[in-house]
Amino acid sequence: MSAVVVFLIFVICLVIAIPVSISLGIASVLPGAFDPSFTASGQFVIRSMLGGIDSFPLLAVPMFVLSGIVMAKGGISKKLFDVFAFFLGKLTAGIPCAVIVTCLFYGAISGSAPATVAAVGSMTIPILVKLGYDKAFSTAVVAVAGGLGVIIPPSIPFIMYGMASGASVSDLFLSGIIPGLLIGGLLMLYAIYYCKKNGEDKEKINAVVGELHAKGLLSVLKDSFFALLSPVIILGCIYSGIASPTEAAVISVFYALFVSLFLYRSIRMRDIWGIMLESVRTYAPIMFILAASVAFSRVLTLMQVPQAVSGWILAHFTNKVALLLVINLFLLLVGMVMDTTPAILILTPILLPIVEAVGMHPVHFGIMMVVNLAIGFVTPPIGVNLFVASSLTDIPVMKIAAKAMPMIAYFLLALLLLAFVPGISMAFL
Repeated sequence: MSAVVVFLIFVICLVIAIPVSISLGIASVLPGAFDPSFTASGQFVIRSMLGGIDSFPLLAVPMFVLSGIVMAKGGISKKLFDVFAFFLGKLTAGIPCAVIVTCLFYGAISGSAPATVAAVGSMTIPILVKLGYDKAFSTAVVAVAGGLGVIIPPSIPFIMYGMASGASVSDLFLSGIIPGLLIGGLLMLYAIYYCKKNGEDKEKINAVVGELHAKGLLSVLKDSFFALLSPVIILGCIYSGIASPTEAAVISVFYALFVSLFLYRSIRMRDIWGIMLESVRTYAPIMFILAASVAFSRVLTLMQVPQAVSGWILAHFTNKVALLLVINLFLLLVGMVMDTTPAILILTPILLPIVEAVGMHPVHFGIMMVVNLAIGFVTPPIGVNLFVASSLTDIPVMKIAAKAMPMIAYFLLALLLLAFVPGISMAFL
C-alpha cells in the first residue's frame, strides 16, 4: 500500500468525524493488513503505541495539566490579573493589555493554550464587558492571547517536540521566552490601536482600577505574591538544575495544591477528587492520540515517507527562503485542521531532516513549528481556543474568528521574524 493511499484514508477518517486517535490507529494498521510482508504488523503497531507512552519526559504533560486545573480552580488567574490591572489599568488599552500579560503568566503555569483561555477568559471577559469593551473583541483577545500558553515555558507542545526530535526540552523552554514576549508585545500594540480607534469608557475603568489603587500596592502584591511566585518556582527549578522538566511539573502540582488549599483557601479537600477527574478527562484523549501518533510515525518511517518528502522538497525548493516559506505555509494549513500533539509527532520526523539540511538548528525549528501550530489554535475549522472562548460567551466561533483576524496578522508577523531571524529564538543558548 502506498503512502498516498494511507494519508488519503487518514484524511477521510478525519472528515467523517472518526476521532483522531482512532484514525491514526486505522492508518497505522492498514499497510501491514494489506501486505503481510510489511514489517509493521498489528503486533508491531500495538508495541509501538505502548512504547510511545513509556517515557519519563512525557510524565510532565499530565502533571502540568493537573497543576493548571488546580490553579484555575484556586483563582490564581484572578490574582495575577489584579496585579497587572493595578499597573496598566489607567493606560490606553490598559485592561486588555493586562489580560494579555495575565495569559503570558498563566501560560508559564499551565503550559496549555486551551487551559489558559478557560482560566483567564472565565474571569476576565465579564470584567472587560462590564467596562464597556465589545464582547466579541474581549473574547477574541483572550482566545488569541491564550495561544501564548504553548509558547511561554513550560509548554506541553515543546515537551512533545523534544520527545519527537531528541532536542533538549530545557533548551526549548529557554528559547520560547523571547518569542512569547515578542508576540505578547505585538498583541498589546494591536489592543492599543483598537482602543484608540474605538474609544474606551474611562469612567468605568478608573472606578475599577481605583478600587485596586485604594487597596494599595503592598496589599495587592501581598494578595498575589504566591500566584506570581508560581512560574518563578517552576522555571527556576528547571533552569537552576534542581529539577528536570518532569520533576518541576510534579513540584508545580504540590505547590498549586499547597497554595490553593492552605494559603488562599480557595479550594477544599473534598474538591480534589473532582479536580483529579477533570485532569484525567483532559489528559486521557491526549495520551491515546500520543500513542497512536508514535505508531503512525514509525509506520511512515518504515515506508520511507520522511526520506521521500525530504527529497522531493529539497529537489524543488533549493532556496532557503522559499523552502522556509513553503514549510511555514504547510504548518499553518496543518494547524487549521489537526490538533497540536499529533501534528508535532507526525511531522517532526518528516520536516526536521529537511530544515537541518539547510542549516536550521532543531531548537529553532521547534520554536517555529510550535508558533505555527499556536496560530492554528485560533483559526477555523479546528481552532480549539475559539471553541473554548465561544463556550464561555455563547458568541459564534466565526464571529470570534473575524475579530481575531487582525491579531492573527500580528502573530504571523512574529512568525516571519522568528523564522528568518534565528537570534530571536536562540538568544539564550
